[in-house]
Amino acid sequence: MRLAAALLLLALSHPALAQYPNRAVKLVVPFPPAGATDIVGRIVAQKLGEQMGQSVVVENKPGAGGSIGSDLVAKSAPDGYTLLMATSSTHSIGPALQKLPYDPLKDFAPITHVANVPNVLVVSPVLPVTSVKELIAYAKARPGQLNFASSGVGTIVHLNGELFKMLAGVDLVHVPCKGTALSIPDVANGSVAMLFDSLASVQPHIKAGRVRPLAVNAQRRSALLPEVPTLAEAGMPAFDRYTWFGMFAPAGTPKEIVARVNAEVAAALKAPDLLERFAAAGAEAVGSTPEQFIERIKSDATRWAEVIRAANVKVQ
Repeated sequence: MRLAAALLLLALSHPALAQYPNRAVKLVVPFPPAGATDIVGRIVAQKLGEQMGQSVVVENKPGAGGSIGSDLVAKSAPDGYTLLMATSSTHSIGPALQKLPYDPLKDFAPITHVANVPNVLVVSPVLPVTSVKELIAYAKARPGQLNFASSGVGTIVHLNGELFKMLAGVDLVHVPCKGTALSIPDVANGSVAMLFDSLASVQPHIKAGRVRPLAVNAQRRSALLPEVPTLAEAGMPAFDRYTWFGMFAPAGTPKEIVARVNAEVAAALKAPDLLERFAAAGAEAVGSTPEQFIERIKSDATRWAEVIRAANVKVQ
């Protein structure tokens, strides 16, 4: 009730908010369909549409590790009708890799930290390994012969692979794709050995037997994969990185609109039906103020920059 009253007062004092939204809102996902960003984005978009009385349409704009879609939003009109569902890859990792066509902090108005999704280390069912220990031993016996897929150079999926290489002391070859969903057939048939993918996007492939899960990158086991150990349990306690997802508007978007969307997302993240869909996808609802979200982006950027320097990751 307090939230509704606050929104009503804002609407009465700010015409822009009183009229927003009066048409469909576009939510850009800078990665292909069926990936974790797309899954989280579509779940949130549907709920926001129900709450705000206007359609929230997801539009996939993949490419360049998420920077193409992100740049599109950065250069869009700051009116609240074009929003971005971004990830660690687009806002915490990209700046340490290359000169981006946008500034992750200056060119966006952060709205909220929407969700976290654990990553899962999966291998091809063709590979004769059933544990992280066996995978490391198998890779060490075949230096440079095994490869790992990613959703593009410099994405969090790629850097998870590089961090695994460093911590395990193995030599693996990186195979970048435009999205992890596109790499699943290669992992399934054995032409790609392994992949760090988000639980949200890889879970259906685990159930179908296309890939074999070895460990979950999370503080505790997932209820969706209770038999799969965490990486800490598998002997890699330093591997504690997971993917965050957050919503942004273009810089210059009126604060009243940012506050309205923030409040709507906060309400959505408490809705039982959304939480049920998140749980089924392996996503954990978060929610934050824009200021808290900025601090998360900065701290993550510092941690991943260390991995990028140590692994000497370069954008081709």
